[in-house]
Amino acid sequence: MIQTERNQNPNTETKIQFTIRWAFYSLWVSVLVGTVSAFFLLALDFVTEVREKNLFLFYLLPLAGGCIGWMYHRFGCRANQGNNLLLEEIHSPRSIIPFRMTPFVFIGTLGTHLVGGSAGREGTAVQMGGSLAHQLARFFPIYGKEHQTLIILGMSAGFSAVFGTPFAAAIFSIEVIQIGVYRWKLFLPSLLVAWCSHWVCLLWNVKHSIFPSVPFQWELNLVLGIFILSIASGFVAKAFIYAIHTISNLSQKMISYPPLRPVLGGMILLVFFVCGVSLDYFGLGVPIIQSAFTLNLPDTAFLWKLLLTAITIGFGFKGGEVTPLFFIGAALGNLFSGISPEHILLFVSVGFIAVFSGATNTPLACAVMGMELFGVSSGLYYLLATQISYIMSGHVSIYSSQVIGKKKWFRPHSHVGKKISDLK
Repeated sequence: MIQTERNQNPNTETKIQFTIRWAFYSLWVSVLVGTVSAFFLLALDFVTEVREKNLFLFYLLPLAGGCIGWMYHRFGCRANQGNNLLLEEIHSPRSIIPFRMTPFVFIGTLGTHLVGGSAGREGTAVQMGGSLAHQLARFFPIYGKEHQTLIILGMSAGFSAVFGTPFAAAIFSIEVIQIGVYRWKLFLPSLLVAWCSHWVCLLWNVKHSIFPSVPFQWELNLVLGIFILSIASGFVAKAFIYAIHTISNLSQKMISYPPLRPVLGGMILLVFFVCGVSLDYFGLGVPIIQSAFTLNLPDTAFLWKLLLTAITIGFGFKGGEVTPLFFIGAALGNLFSGISPEHILLFVSVGFIAVFSGATNTPLACAVMGMELFGVSSGLYYLLATQISYIMSGHVSIYSSQVIGKKKWFRPHSHVGKKISDLK
């Protein structure tokens, strides 16, 4: 347990000493998380390439699921809580996040992608970042709420290193903790750490996805189309969360021994593969996200990705939800671009960030991410779309440990102060 008395700052250090101490911590977090994230991304590219060249690996889905499930059940302890553990430690510090979270989620995510599970990489990067940063508390003087600061900086560093969006990462790390409440005091240090981590990752020759620049256009039918897409994005985000939670709850009721749950999930995914479901919906799906900006995707593309990801994550495979959310949003925007086909770039980019906003309750971070990825020209649309999706998704989240800091528009005040997991 974290002993409060031992961790209280004796107030004996000067401002210069404090600044030097945290400059050192920030530099250490940036270099460490940026390097580990770069290695993770390179490894993820490698296993993806191996899978694409050896499709027989799909037949190992049940076996891989069993191995991942057993590893977490036997040795994972609290690490099995994933990103929710980071949020729990920020809300109510108890102990230092176990170091094992880093290698476990690293191995588990690579194993999931090697055999074709539909998952992302954000969860892995944020978990590794938060857990690695918090390890500094084992070796250096960290006082009271500074534990929370370390975790937030690590989350920002991991998010930025993976997506190459330091401004969005800095805002995400202070926005995701409590719905509607921002810890602006930590924005500048989070931004500096995110920026440094991003450049450390680039120094390891990691290439981030390149997306087209989206020009600003103003037409009445276009504005109406974006408005409708934003509303739909909120409902799709809610459906995604509901699907994951429903499958997870059902698997727990059906199977009492946790390692067997991903075995069943692997069998179900394998059935879809054998029945001829497109390989586009398995794995990370970045090439399909990029093609959504120029080609017409199948109308049901977003539904297939939603279903396969819900099965993968719901049954206990490891990996993030954010890249699948980008896929789902881009495919949804591609579908809605039929309203105004000449503006497909705008529709896809809006869907890309709006579904993410509705599922994570981070509208500002998502809007800023849109500006970093697609340019600032259409920033007004991004700010509008992410806010609408955020409101329409209600009090749900892929992070059940989020605390409701402010009520959403039509939601009751009684929800304020509660965790998402406490709502019925």
